[in-house]
Amino acid sequence: MNKIKAIIVDDMPLAIASLQADIEDLDMNIEIVGTAGGVMEAAKLIKTAHPDLLFLDVHMEDGDGFDLLEIIDQQAVIFTTASKDFAIKAFQFSAIDYLLKPIDPALLKAAIKKYETAKQESLEVINKGGSLALNTQEEIRLVSIENIIRLEAMGNYTTFYIQGQDKILVTKTMKDFVSVLPDFFLRVHQSHLVNKNFIKSYVKTEGGYLLLKNEMIVPVSVRKKPFVIEAISKK
Repeated sequence: MNKIKAIIVDDMPLAIASLQADIEDLDMNIEIVGTAGGVMEAAKLIKTAHPDLLFLDVHMEDGDGFDLLEIIDQQAVIFTTASKDFAIKAFQFSAIDYLLKPIDPALLKAAIKKYETAKQESLEVINKGGSLALNTQEEIRLVSIENIIRLEAMGNYTTFYIQGQDKILVTKTMKDFVSVLPDFFLRVHQSHLVNKNFIKSYVKTEGGYLLLKNEMIVPVSVRKKPFVIEAISKK
């Protein structure tokens, strides 16, 4: 089994060392491929190391963990922080878990298992003919992942826009799908996930937005712009 590549982001070297030791003690097939002490350092590291999982502190000298999530492409994230105040916001950013320092090894192990489960579900979805089961209030509908144009978060619900079909309102949050959908889906905004195969262009005017092939317009957050442009360029 391939090791899970992980990065630790924390502005306290002792916290990094402690968390790395805890992870190694758990012996859970995780390889720490790098560490960073700030937002910009972490963004550069993620771009080169391509981690599977991110252990992320909230407060850093040049910003916070949410600033980092705004400027990078979607990542599987476990928050590790001394602050109790940002758990709700963390889960709005599709965090796998929110662990308080000092980290309880049992809770750390459970969080990593959550990631492994989500990853396995993702593989199973792709292996089942590339279909995704969408649970609405009326039915469970199977849709082809390749035909999903975009997702839009609406509180505790998610709207799916499907090629050639009516939109589907699902009784789950968007974070439930971030780790399941393949990497050609781009998190371009806190509330928007887009299949890059349906992107027609990035329009620079009016603050910047995506124009999709069906003429839909999707906003792009300011900090996501460089990564969205880079992702489109690699199509």
